[in-house]
Amino acid sequence: MANENTTIVLVHGAFADSSGFNAVAKRLVTDGYPVVAAANPLRGLSSDAAHVKALLDSIEGPIVLVGHSYGGAVISAAAVGSANVRALVYLAAFVPETGESAQALVEKFPGSTVGESLKPVPLPGGQVDLYIDPKVFHPHFAADVSPEEATLYSITQRPAAGAALGEPASGPQAWHTIASYNLISGADRIIPPAAQEFMAQRAGSKVQVVDGASHMVFVSRPGATVALINAAATEAA
Repeated sequence: MANENTTIVLVHGAFADSSGFNAVAKRLVTDGYPVVAAANPLRGLSSDAAHVKALLDSIEGPIVLVGHSYGGAVISAAAVGSANVRALVYLAAFVPETGESAQALVEKFPGSTVGESLKPVPLPGGQVDLYIDPKVFHPHFAADVSPEEATLYSITQRPAAGAALGEPASGPQAWHTIASYNLISGADRIIPPAAQEFMAQRAGSKVQVVDGASHMVFVSRPGATVALINAAATEAA
């Protein structure tokens, strides 16, 4: 039975938006949790974390904070100093240490296709927005999602600023002081499983590996995702 006082906050990553959490959110609501899906701006790590932190500060009672992919880096910063955050749940996510960027972590181990998958869009002022090329979105980003669903996700994806993915984490990281849980996608072609395992072990996370899961593990395996969130909420209560 869910603790109805514990709010689950879901933070999407790059090349996605909160609609990807629909199946997970539906199950969590059915289980009795209040659920909030944060709008992650994807403009810069420190500014994105500040936006999410402001949302956390508006919520009363205990929080389980969940981040996918780049959202993992965001929650690691946003939860610092937020006394209500009782657990961090990482879904195929970056769990950086101070000074590390998403870009550096994805390059730390072989096997990522992200470099060849990106489609840059130059912006005024010299910045660049990055998309996953729709032509490779299904095989590289969402291989275990149906082709029809993957096409829709590729159409509705939100770009990340190149600066966001390259910005190093600054200041203390919340996983040093808050219990963490890590869902590792075993067939991930964006963040190699070895990189996910390295970050999870370093953080001392409780780990669950989902064999055969793509980077969109929270879409393709909502049951496993919700089970880990439930475990985090139960143990944090």
